[in-house]
Amino acid sequence: MTGRLANKVAIITGASSGIGRATALLMAREGAAVVCSDIRQGPPTDPNGDSGGFNMCTHEEIQQQPGGRAVFVPCDTSDSAQVQALIKAAVAEFGRLDIMFNNAGVGKEGAKYPNTMIWEYDEDDFDETMAVNVKGVFLGCKYAAAQMKDQEPLVPGGDRGWIVNTGSIMAANAMKGVSAYAASKHAVLGITKAAALDCAPFNIHVNAVNPGFVRTTMTDKMLADSAGGEALAALHPLKGVGKVEYIAKAVLFLVSEDASWITGEGLCVDGGFNAM
Repeated sequence: MTGRLANKVAIITGASSGIGRATALLMAREGAAVVCSDIRQGPPTDPNGDSGGFNMCTHEEIQQQPGGRAVFVPCDTSDSAQVQALIKAAVAEFGRLDIMFNNAGVGKEGAKYPNTMIWEYDEDDFDETMAVNVKGVFLGCKYAAAQMKDQEPLVPGGDRGWIVNTGSIMAANAMKGVSAYAASKHAVLGITKAAALDCAPFNIHVNAVNPGFVRTTMTDKMLADSAGGEALAALHPLKGVGKVEYIAKAVLFLVSEDASWITGEGLCVDGGFNAM
């Protein structure tokens, strides 16, 4: 296939819905072979259709594209053995690993809206948030970088790999009632910056994408409340609450040659949230 990602192999965690699904479909259209990973392969059943086209699983939809190459590998990203197996499966299927999008995450606060104050927050929910959002990103970076640094670049003297982590506008901000989520996304940005320095000598890029509030299953309950939805939209001066496709396009940029001198960054895609 031709495209900006021709001949590259990508793993996308959290690929069954939302940002992960939209990014997987976009990368496939740009020529990448895609390993879709999630706890369950789907298809999602969100009535709002957070990335459209929910009549089949993400990898199946890619396979319907002309020249589309995709497989599904289940993975709990907080489990080291499963993440290692995911990397090995990608290499076994497609021969290498060029792109790792550590996107899987949880937001317990969204599920328990109205938001839970810190003195009310359940410790088990905190632990799960850290396990998925922080340890999952750490493990994804760890094992993807280990594979990338020891493989030859597609182009002699070129880059060996691209890692993108899903952060959040909460990586540099906070709101009341999101203590665990905000802490986890601050940690994601820290991992991103440190890993970028570790990986730079091997020509491996490590960046984060920090979305604003985007319509997905994670935010559905908050946005369904008319007052809450209007308040969240007002926090984004440009076009209100975002679409998953906006984030997918930003990730595509970060794993393309257009970002050849970018690493250690947290790219905010937030409709002006951070400018407020």
